[in-house]
Amino acid sequence: MSVINEMEIRGLVVGVFQENCYILASNKTKEAIVVDPGDDPDRVMEVIKDMGVTVKLITNSHGHADHILGVAGVQQSTGAKFLIHQSDLSLLDQGSESAKQMGREGITVPAPDGYVEDGDLVGVSGLDLQVIHTPGHTPGSVSYYVNGLLFSGDTLFRGSIGRTDFPGGDYAQEMRSIVDKLLQLPEETIVLPGHMLETTIRQEIATNPFIREELVRLRESE
Repeated sequence: MSVINEMEIRGLVVGVFQENCYILASNKTKEAIVVDPGDDPDRVMEVIKDMGVTVKLITNSHGHADHILGVAGVQQSTGAKFLIHQSDLSLLDQGSESAKQMGREGITVPAPDGYVEDGDLVGVSGLDLQVIHTPGHTPGSVSYYVNGLLFSGDTLFRGSIGRTDFPGGDYAQEMRSIVDKLLQLPEETIVLPGHMLETTIRQEIATNPFIREELVRLRESE
């Protein structure tokens, strides 16, 4: 648990792919957002109840199955609206089939209640997330920025980046998203990714081999 600028954040690792789900709440209004409920909705709801908050919004970084399998369960328990970028609708349509391939029968993925776009502010009373469209891992991948925190989905990891060998992936586009958008954030920004451990923008500029290689390439091309 962490409290930053009157905002409480809790994260939990869900599903067989060890995906990071985050619950953000305004300490003032007790309204909350769930980012990427990838699986285990009952566990997600246990954390929500322990926090004593009311979830009004579910918003996803992208539409891969390991990030969406818990959406229906959390939405059914909370009545929260579900948002995602429109460019990942085809992935949502494949969600039930992807779940079957993962051995998860009977999983449904609800249709979005709305869509996020680059530059949007989405949130609940007392808490807004800035949407940053970061395509590359998927066409509709987005990151969310708030109070010095970046929820990067599967775009940027500690020491790595999201895979681009799935359908719709684009390595060059992903690197543009990272360099042109994410690296423009303050270097002290804490990065909370969709998998693995947290990092900072400063650390990734200094140590991430993909970023270092891209920055060298850009310098040499000038």
